[in-house]
Amino acid sequence: MIRKLKSGEYRLYSRKKDPKTGKRRNLGTFKSRDQAEARERAVQYFKRQ
Repeated sequence: MIRKLKSGEYRLYSRKKDPKTGKRRNLGTFKSRDQAEARERAVQYFKRQ
């Protein structure tokens, strides 16, 4: 899940909520949406290894 921050950057969050905190894990902050989407694809790929 990618959200745009007030600063104009994009933050990648995990798809599932953390059962302990009830929030989504921050998986990185990126300057552009393209970078965030590329990282999301990489994360999904490595999760399936």
